[in-house]
Amino acid sequence: MLKEMLALSDKGARDLKKGIAATAAAHLCVMLPVSLLMTVTMALIDKTVGRGGSESNIPFILLLCAFLTALIFVTQWVQYNLTYKVSYEESAERRMSLAEKMRRLPLSFFGQRDLSDLTTTMMGDCSKLERMFSNAVPGFLGTVIMFIIISCGLLVIDWRMGLCIILPVPISALVVLAARKKQIKAEERNLDAHRAAYDSVQEYLDVMKELRSDGLEKAYLEDVDKKLEHVVSCAFQNELPPGIAVTLAQFFLRFGIVAVLLAGGLMVADGSLSVTMFILYLVMAGRVYEPFGSSFMLMAEMISSLVSIKRTKQMEAIKEQGGQPVCNNQGYDIEFQDVVFTYHADLEDTAVSGRHGERVLNGVSFVAKQGEITALVGPSGGGKSTVSRLAARFWDADSGRVLLGGVDVTTVEPETLFKNYSIVFQEVTLFDQSVMENIRLGRQNATDEEVLAAARAAQCEEFVSRLPEGYQSNIGENGCILSGGERQRISIARAILKDAPVVILDEATASMDAENETLVQQALSELLQGKTVLVIAHRMRTIANADKVVVLDHGQVVEMGTPTELLEENGLFQRLVAAQGGHLVKMQIFACALNNQTIIRNLNITYLAKIKDPPLHGEGFAVLMLQSPGFPRQSYKQS
Repeated sequence: MLKEMLALSDKGARDLKKGIAATAAAHLCVMLPVSLLMTVTMALIDKTVGRGGSESNIPFILLLCAFLTALIFVTQWVQYNLTYKVSYEESAERRMSLAEKMRRLPLSFFGQRDLSDLTTTMMGDCSKLERMFSNAVPGFLGTVIMFIIISCGLLVIDWRMGLCIILPVPISALVVLAARKKQIKAEERNLDAHRAAYDSVQEYLDVMKELRSDGLEKAYLEDVDKKLEHVVSCAFQNELPPGIAVTLAQFFLRFGIVAVLLAGGLMVADGSLSVTMFILYLVMAGRVYEPFGSSFMLMAEMISSLVSIKRTKQMEAIKEQGGQPVCNNQGYDIEFQDVVFTYHADLEDTAVSGRHGERVLNGVSFVAKQGEITALVGPSGGGKSTVSRLAARFWDADSGRVLLGGVDVTTVEPETLFKNYSIVFQEVTLFDQSVMENIRLGRQNATDEEVLAAARAAQCEEFVSRLPEGYQSNIGENGCILSGGERQRISIARAILKDAPVVILDEATASMDAENETLVQQALSELLQGKTVLVIAHRMRTIANADKVVVLDHGQVVEMGTPTELLEENGLFQRLVAAQGGHLVKMQIFACALNNQTIIRNLNITYLAKIKDPPLHGEGFAVLMLQSPGFPRQSYKQS
């Protein structure tokens, strides 16, 4: 029961039960010396008042008390090892389990939860549960077990006095439980306030440069201050329900001592209870109630922790991406068969996704053949990036199939599937390591020579040579000492090093200037040869050499064919090209001579440009064949 209720591992549940038992034993060991000392006291009182009483067993009782005192230290040590120590181990295991869980989740999950939320779950919630397992749960349940055992003894000796001691405890517990709903709501508001503040502070650090350039720092900081003040307010409100409840519970608990005094006094007066037994029950009442004073606070802490337990359970309940550890594909064609995809969340909190319930793809079908470049174009929000992520199984389709070489990608374990993919995103992620190690992420077991070869192919040598220690230079957090084009070339070097048969380029050059884009395109030419290539682009010139263009609009394939074919159809593709002020130009350079040396022969080039005059510049001469809409097939010659 504890395992399910508290979301524990098997070992954690076993250790928690041991900790509860150890805590109960520690409480009982504290009670027993008191009971024995009371026995000695009563014997001495009986001797004094002339009621007989024997002193012969007093030394034995005192020795037993000394033994029990030593036993207290032992039980306290055992309790510490079975509560605090194992709780730290369980907390570490929980964090590792959550991290492993995240590794197996579809990337759609991370579109639904922001970084601060995940960090709060991984660190804050786990820390709160750590305190609960080490202190709250063992302390409270151990006290309850001790109370039950002691209560049975008190009822056996004198049920009337026993009831006077026992009844205030459940009444006080009910008072704490009555504030449960308000306490949970306050805790949820408190966590939401902290998460909003974390987001705001993180965003402030991320956009510091833009805020300073626009003179908006002061205004933004005022908003941050408001959120931080809200955190303080929520934290105060979060303390009110448990504080009031615990205070009232302790107040009612004190009535037990009053009840013992009144009932015991009356029974002593009518002779139904001896003075020594009255004193014994009075002392026992104090000893029984003492641990409950702190236990009710532990109980309130446990109630607050239910929110954190719920959050971790939600994460653990999300369906993982499974599959076979092998991919028996025949070739590397990527085929979409009537694929439907909707942004939907596996969690209750979906606000951050912004697209919950929105159908993004509606019956998408096409084939990206091995050895060809397939370009995905279309208006923003048409589903281009979604298609690329479904192809690599970052997400799973709602219906339809995505095939790699005839194998449904949903039947293959993601890590096995990813071995077939090299992906170059527009946003590059680099680590605070050397250039060499950042490139080596493409293939961990690559030799230095292989890494250097990939770097040269990606045109990295030029900027690496300027770094103080070359390839061993540390590039800072996310490559902060490098330009955007240089960071992108490192990303391409990773992809070249991996040398996967499927390449996905998601706006790989969208944020680059012309010079860097030219260098990156040269690097990509090394990467794309003979592979299955999916290119996502908004700049039409970047896909002019594509073998196939798939035009997506509102989640559907509206056009498909070669660039030249689509331009002749006067459809969406032609409008996208025209919107960028260009024409598709296909050039074939038969020969280019400079200084009496032929440097290029029979090179086919397709590019996008706004054509006014044939691009014939430079020394020497060139003979070109141009063909584009609006231009007849012509020959141009310039000396």
